[in-house]
Amino acid sequence: MRSLLADITPLRHVDFRRLWTANIVTVIGAQLNIIAVPAQIYVITGSSAYVGLAGLFGLVPLVIFGLYGGSLADHMDRRLLLHITTFGLIVTAAGFWAQAAAGVDNVWVILSLFSVQQAFFAINQPTRTAIIPKLVGKDNIAAATSLNMTVMQAGAIVGPVVGGGLIPVLGFSWLYFLDFLALFATLWAVHKLPHLPPDPDIAAESAEEIAQGTKHGTRQEAKQRAGFASVLSGFAFLWVHPILLMTFVIDLIAMIFGQPRALIPQMSHVDFGEPAEGGIMYALLFAALPFGAVIGGVFSGRIVAIARRGLGVTISVLIWGASIVVMGWAVNQAHGSVNVFAWVALAAFALGGAADMFSAVLRSTMLQEAADDNLRGRLQGVFIVVVVGGPRIADIIHGWGGTHAGAGTVTWIGGVGVIVGTLIAVACVPQFLRWTPRAEMTRPIAQSPTQSPTKDSPEGTV
Repeated sequence: MRSLLADITPLRHVDFRRLWTANIVTVIGAQLNIIAVPAQIYVITGSSAYVGLAGLFGLVPLVIFGLYGGSLADHMDRRLLLHITTFGLIVTAAGFWAQAAAGVDNVWVILSLFSVQQAFFAINQPTRTAIIPKLVGKDNIAAATSLNMTVMQAGAIVGPVVGGGLIPVLGFSWLYFLDFLALFATLWAVHKLPHLPPDPDIAAESAEEIAQGTKHGTRQEAKQRAGFASVLSGFAFLWVHPILLMTFVIDLIAMIFGQPRALIPQMSHVDFGEPAEGGIMYALLFAALPFGAVIGGVFSGRIVAIARRGLGVTISVLIWGASIVVMGWAVNQAHGSVNVFAWVALAAFALGGAADMFSAVLRSTMLQEAADDNLRGRLQGVFIVVVVGGPRIADIIHGWGGTHAGAGTVTWIGGVGVIVGTLIAVACVPQFLRWTPRAEMTRPIAQSPTQSPTKDSPEGTV
């Protein structure tokens, strides 16, 4: 039974434990913000298209600052970078609270604040992920990733349930204020971290050198290269390693076609007959996905031990797509009331959440294992752009589609797109299904072709 449960070994490391514990508080606050923003936009405009527009306002800064932020994380003290970006998130949360408390009710103010928030988040998140191997060691990367994702999803359950109950009673301003307060927990945990400077030897900056596995450069030179060329080196690394590239392609397929969150306000109001500002189904729809993910995280012991990780990712994404098809069908059958089909939709979404959790853990672990610390920030920057950017694109597409074809129809069509797109992708790169940690994926970036693998190389066993 113990082998089925989550591995808590990383919590023995005090710095990781402190950051993980603080994250419990911060994630709940962040989720209050996440459900307040679309609800406030929908109340002001009454349109899913405007809710989806938040995806565009979030996507642009996410791409720009996510990629550049990953480069910064490889070229400066990561503790300092976390300090700066966490403080920026606190200031942005204060802005959300101020506009709601003042009764501004201007959708463009909300969208502008959302853009600034996503810029800070896009730098903060890859930096937080990139420090995991230094805090817990390479052997505990998969377990630490699973613990982090479980906390994020647990907060995504509590946040919507609490927020869904608070919005009709207290309004939006209190949700934003609680998010503002919660961020101070992370600021405290970051302050307690040791200094996390970049390694003296930084990864090669050109595609040719990356492909050859050579190294060069001093720390001073590296600081001067934290720019566009450095960002491109992360993409160059992925380009010459199709197994890793596939982890991004499959996730984009899963999220762009299958993520229906922009339609939740419309589902709640039109398909389940709740008030425009939300109700119990609004809260439960937001909570269903992370609820399934938490259950999946608790029983992730066997998942992190899967050797054929590409196959595990593929199966997980196919289950996600099938779950979204069932969800969309059930939403169409509700006909404006909370009935048995509402619970079918929730159950399907929760199952999809568990599948998405398994996929995310396996993909993130593959990425962490594939590169040395001096490239990890850039690769995590790309990872965050894909993981968060995919749903932003989905928000735009689903928001527009929901206004024309209905929320349920757009949802089940998207689920079919996930299944078809995934099968096409793995047919193009069949070795993805066979890959194991023992198989060759990459040489460590700071290791020349003539060097032998060390005990910390990605050729270790699971």
